[in-house]
Amino acid sequence: MGLGEQEWLAVALSLKVAFWATVLSLPLGIYVAHLLARRDFWGKQLLNGLVHLPLIMPPVVTGYLLLLAFGTQGWIGKGLADLGIVLAFRWTGAVLAAAVMAFPLMVRAIRLSIEAVDPRLENTAMTLGASRWKVFTTITLPLSLPGIIAGAVLAFAKALGEFGATITFVASIPGETQTLPSAIYALLQVPGGETAAAKLVIISVVIAIAAVLASEVLARKVSSRMEPHR
Repeated sequence: MGLGEQEWLAVALSLKVAFWATVLSLPLGIYVAHLLARRDFWGKQLLNGLVHLPLIMPPVVTGYLLLLAFGTQGWIGKGLADLGIVLAFRWTGAVLAAAVMAFPLMVRAIRLSIEAVDPRLENTAMTLGASRWKVFTTITLPLSLPGIIAGAVLAFAKALGEFGATITFVASIPGETQTLPSAIYALLQVPGGETAAAKLVIISVVIAIAAVLASEVLARKVSSRMEPHR
């Protein structure tokens, strides 16, 4: 498409960041969604508010808070740096920023899916002697799988397009932290860069549409396989 090596690196890095942000946050997203959907405990609304906080705050604020916490002098980042783990201004930090910003969308989709599962099925299984873990893995998780897929795709798409928190936390270093959105922004600041920026926009749209279509196909296949058991 006439893109240079730097632009293709941004595409590859965006896919890598979005993939790992989704994969690494998915187990925690399922756990938190199940907690909010099925448990009553002190501080539940506080947890729900914290989960959705990145959606409410400006992304730049989230990125700044990540920098304060996970920067080399941050209260978490300093300890990690002593262990040789540096997140600020690294692609791994971009994964963290993208995961934090995408987490609310993931949790919401999965929570709605879990809430749609009939609690009577779970209660019946427990009265027959099944443990909570077995009920979750054999009933709740399979029946909520379409929502989990939807949540993962939403998170992937959000991570792919994340800009504000990422550029604040890890900057825009070509080949290291420059993702698609930051590459597009950088090209728009350069005279004559509009053409390359437009090509990156097209690539972003194609990837996003492909992800949504893939999720629809997967969700339909899962739903059709589960239909006889409903």
